[in-house]
Amino acid sequence: MQLPVALSWLLIVAGVWNLVVWPQFFRRILKDPRAKDEQGRATRFFTVHLALVAISMTLGIAVAVVGVRTLFS
Repeated sequence: MQLPVALSWLLIVAGVWNLVVWPQFFRRILKDPRAKDEQGRATRFFTVHLALVAISMTLGIAVAVVGVRTLFS
C-alpha cells in the first residue's frame, strides 16, 4: 500500500499517542474508588473501562503498524 509520507507519519503519531495516553488513563481507573466494590471485586465501571482501554490500545498498535509499513514500503 502506498501513502504519502505525511500520512504515514500521521498514522505513526496517532498510534503512539494511543499507546502513551491509554495506559495513563488505565492507571487512573485502577485508583478510582468506583473500580471495585466493597468486597474488592471489579465493578462494571472497571470492566467497561478495561474493554475501552484494550480496544483502543489494540487499534493504536494496528494504526502504528500500518503507518510504519507504509512509510517503509
